[in-house]
Amino acid sequence: MSNTVNLAKKFADSDKFKKLFQDGMTLVEESASYLDGFGRENAKGLPRASAMLYGSQSMRLTTRLMQLASWLLLQRAVNEGEMSKEQIIEEKKKIKFEENQDNTENQPWDDLPVEFIELVNRSLALQNRVMTLDAELYGHSTDKQETQSANPVSQQIDLLSTAFGATKQ
Repeated sequence: MSNTVNLAKKFADSDKFKKLFQDGMTLVEESASYLDGFGRENAKGLPRASAMLYGSQSMRLTTRLMQLASWLLLQRAVNEGEMSKEQIIEEKKKIKFEENQDNTENQPWDDLPVEFIELVNRSLALQNRVMTLDAELYGHSTDKQETQSANPVSQQIDLLSTAFGATKQ
């Protein structure tokens, strides 16, 4: 029998998760509003290459946010006793997070609207937090996390970062 405290489980059941959930849903609403309004207008004036980048990245942003919202809603359902862990594991098979996340520093983002870049960066940070929490709660792992699994200190640092809302750079 282990005396280890599962920080991820405690976080998932806490007010911190409610804050994460609210932040995620707010980001979805802000992004939808921006993309349907000012973003559409801003995109019309972009040079061709930037317009193509904007178009592809807005689709990726939308997809990322849909996946994040689905995960958050499923986790909330588990927390509220509406679904069992087994049910959520089955439903989570439909959620696919991007493994190769964009790095805005490696692409020509200079012409893109600052508001759009901020939405993309916020969505990537949220995805990192959710993927870390998901791995701790459900045992899924990426190559990076498999490497860290041999290092329990690294795992606990990741959990603390997630619990306190810090994002890794």
